[in-house]
Amino acid sequence: MTRHPISHPTLPLQVAKLRAARRLWAKLMEKHFSPENPRSLMLRTHCQTSGWSLQAQEPYNNLIRTTVEAMAAVMGGTQSLHTNSFDEAIGLPTDFSAAMARSTQLILSEEAGLRSVVDPWGGSYMMETLTDDLEREAAAIIDEVEALGGMAKAVGSGMPKQRIEQAATRKQARIDGGADTIVGVNKYAPAAGREQPTPELRVIDNSAVRAKQVAQLEQLRAERDSGKAEAALRALTAAAGSYEGNLLELSVAAAHARCTVGEISDALERQYGRYHLVHSVASGSYLNEYGPTAAEIEQTVAAAAAFEATHGRRPRILVAKMGQDGHDRGANVIASAFADLGFDVDVGPLFATPAEVARQAIDADVHVVGVSSQAAGHRTLLPALVDELRAAECEAMVVAGGVIPVQDYELLHDAGVAAVFGPGTRIPAAGLAILNDLSAQLNKASSEALKA
Repeated sequence: MTRHPISHPTLPLQVAKLRAARRLWAKLMEKHFSPENPRSLMLRTHCQTSGWSLQAQEPYNNLIRTTVEAMAAVMGGTQSLHTNSFDEAIGLPTDFSAAMARSTQLILSEEAGLRSVVDPWGGSYMMETLTDDLEREAAAIIDEVEALGGMAKAVGSGMPKQRIEQAATRKQARIDGGADTIVGVNKYAPAAGREQPTPELRVIDNSAVRAKQVAQLEQLRAERDSGKAEAALRALTAAAGSYEGNLLELSVAAAHARCTVGEISDALERQYGRYHLVHSVASGSYLNEYGPTAAEIEQTVAAAAAFEATHGRRPRILVAKMGQDGHDRGANVIASAFADLGFDVDVGPLFATPAEVARQAIDADVHVVGVSSQAAGHRTLLPALVDELRAAECEAMVVAGGVIPVQDYELLHDAGVAAVFGPGTRIPAAGLAILNDLSAQLNKASSEALKA
């Protein structure tokens, strides 16, 4: 793979990515389908600014990051765009932050006039070179997918997921090691007392939200024509089994009959079953990319080795996701990095319940359950998990990370969560803290057992 001087996400590289995508789409459509309408050669794209680039430290800097990312999308020729709110690394967006995200688009469109030029970077030697390189490298990956039998077969083999996780883990290693600059986080951090003011945070009452949703669902089912809804779902299941009919059209008809997304999914699952993701860790990706200052890693690896020598096995962690939270980038990065640091790592499925996570933790005999939370479910799901573990007399330590507002830390600690690691925490530091807390916990338990 070609290595560019600009090897990490930058405005020019993101512009080139969209330009290369349009070229590839046109060539592949022409090659495989010979379309009669030339408009078929036009790639239509939707872009969203980066979520992982948002930082909890100096959060107002995220306004600038989002603006730069939005500029790249518009200059690259996207047809639609979502701009993230600046406070999404510390909580759910407020009305104010959402308005700022909207205004970012309006200013770029109405004031900066970025939409007035179709391809503003066209003809630039740098841009054309980047585009050519990305097109060539992407085409090689497409050929690799085709050799596997197509994307469905590739997904089944785990190849796309593995490549994505490797790239994400390497990126995090470069940030933690200081090779990639994050302003206000690993470089140019403000002096004490000169930090940006803390934004207003949105507080969600998970129990109230759930009760409201359940009530709305019950009302929906009471008011709809149940016979019509059931007939629509049966038609969808039948078509899935016979491979006749248009599943999208039938799904839309089911929605018009006021069937829920869950019911529509269940109707298809009756024929297709449920896809079970094959989890793996990107071994070596974090360690090999961390950078020249690896003393922190060496300290954590040594602590893991000392733990094994003392307790007869390596520290074992279950990385878990709970609730309606499909954001697994952070969880996968943690899993891969912790494996490099000397942990045995189990990875749980998406959308698990606290009871399911507790059962997996007990079955795998883990020392630690690490929960990644990105969708504001931590206030109810984490205490429920602790209760499930304690009810089963499992002493596994529970830690959490992700988008968890600082004001909720005390609530989680009181509920039995041992530690909370917010965005920007260096992974080796988190691993070392967990090992120290775990060793102290086990030593205390051993001493109490001897006294008894």
